[in-house]
Amino acid sequence: MKKKICFILCLVIALLPLCISGCSSSVSGGFEGEVNVYNWGEYISNGDDGTIDAIAEFEKKYNIKVNYTNFETNEEMYNILSNSNSSYDVIIPSDYMVSRLREEGMLEKINFENIPNYKYIMEDFKKGSYDPSGEYSVAYSWGMVALVYNKKMIEEGSIKGFSSLWDEKNKGKILMFNNSRDAMAIAMQLCDPPINPGSSSFTFNDIDRATDKLVEQKPYLKKYVMDQVFTEMESSQAGIAPYYAGDIYTMMLNNPDLTYCLPEEGSNLFVDAMCIPTCCQNKEYAELFINFMCDPKIAKANAEYIGYATPNSGAHEILDDEIKNCELIYPSDEYKEKCYTFSNIPNDVYAHMQEKFVKACSSSAEVSGVSEEPASDPIYTVIVCILLAIIIIATITMITMDVIKAVKNRGKIQKR
Repeated sequence: MKKKICFILCLVIALLPLCISGCSSSVSGGFEGEVNVYNWGEYISNGDDGTIDAIAEFEKKYNIKVNYTNFETNEEMYNILSNSNSSYDVIIPSDYMVSRLREEGMLEKINFENIPNYKYIMEDFKKGSYDPSGEYSVAYSWGMVALVYNKKMIEEGSIKGFSSLWDEKNKGKILMFNNSRDAMAIAMQLCDPPINPGSSSFTFNDIDRATDKLVEQKPYLKKYVMDQVFTEMESSQAGIAPYYAGDIYTMMLNNPDLTYCLPEEGSNLFVDAMCIPTCCQNKEYAELFINFMCDPKIAKANAEYIGYATPNSGAHEILDDEIKNCELIYPSDEYKEKCYTFSNIPNDVYAHMQEKFVKACSSSAEVSGVSEEPASDPIYTVIVCILLAIIIIATITMITMDVIKAVKNRGKIQKR
């Protein structure tokens, strides 16, 4: 009897860790489930300065753990989804990447019955060229590219459009996008005749023309930047830069000498949207998370935190008037009509764009058939010629000596 009791106790002790592990292995911390979210960095309200912590609020309300990770570019996100075993339930790409993912069959259709807060999404953002049927995405934020400049370095009111980025008067004060899509788009608008940056039918020649324009700009630039633009502009190290409106708004708050210009040529109007990738493991929780993000209070908190415009009518209604009336964040309908949205372009065309942009940045490209490399110095040429002559003479001398030695040793028996 004692042996049986001992055996049972041993069995219980042995199985206890497995039972405990089984009870808590589904999701740690007592959560009933989890959802994997892949988003841009600094792109969701996080509770700073008394704001709403959107992720914490979702976890508290639904007892579902949010595994939240960031990407830096649409292309990085695409590569992770395409070339790894990573699984994400919700992703938030930009419009042209939504289009690419949709066309390549990498997105799930959304069941809008599970997203009642979708009623708050403005009609203008329920369908777009990137998602014509509106079945694969829910708009998260939108904005446009504008110009930020320093009033103490550049005369206020003198900046009218992107052409100022090619103005010799601003030489050494100009920053430019360090990504091919945005930089090429600006250059295309300034080509003669202009090229539509929103077209999905770019030709290699279009990209070559835009490259020539970027090479023309190179002598006037201080540097190419992305996130470094904040340091450069907020600390008055540079005078002017193209960047995203929401970020410009933040820069202006941090440096009162900064102001903005909506380019007279028109600009890129972009939309970032919530989608469910086909690698999703929990579509129910994904749709629950998307619905939560569409709650007006949460959408308002996100819009205020990231500085971009909200496509959520309920959130827009309760925004502060100062933000709603800011033309930089909410431009007029007339101005929006001048803007374009990026489309997905073929892989070979995009690769050509990347290659040409790198060459433009490195000044190795040519414009109008003239190389960007400086002319040779005559003294330098003479020195190079002398060195080459010495090398040639030394080589001939060594060969001659080897031949003479070979002739002398011909017919001799070599010792082992």
